[in-house]
Amino acid sequence: MINVGLTSVANLPKLNKLKKFELSDNRISGGLEVLAEKCPSLTHLNLSGNKIKDLSTIEPLKKLGSLKSLDLFNCEVTNLNDYRENVFKLLPQLTYLDGYDQHNTEAPDSDAEGYVEGLDDDEEEEDEEEEDEEAYNDGEVEDEDEEEELGEEEKGQKRKREPEDEGEEDD
Repeated sequence: MINVGLTSVANLPKLNKLKKFELSDNRISGGLEVLAEKCPSLTHLNLSGNKIKDLSTIEPLKKLGSLKSLDLFNCEVTNLNDYRENVFKLLPQLTYLDGYDQHNTEAPDSDAEGYVEGLDDDEEEEDEEEEDEEAYNDGEVEDEDEEEELGEEEKGQKRKREPEDEGEEDD
């Protein structure tokens, strides 16, 4: 439920098995106690880009005993003095805050499914683009340089206008 203008999670249904919840880029400013009640199994919660201004707003997350990762990027609360230290004190079950642990070690990429080891991001994107193109072309990958390889005689010739054609329009 990313960027859907959500202001509250009050009417959330019971989601006992939900592990990851993406609520980024909404207008949530409080009422997080509902998450502990309705989503007791949460391990990852992304509240980035919401209207969370102070630590008391996230205090209800203490009840989420399985919560390991919390993202609050672009929330006003991140501007508080000793923000990271205080959040880790408030929520001792947390391993990662904004993608880093207490010792500033980056969290492993949670989207590792489908990741091909040894490829950098650019190569991975190129592979995805080729796969998309293959699917679009029913498995026939078109060579972008194919036109350049064709000889001029194979490409055809443009029709030249004769001087007497000037001013006439084609029908």
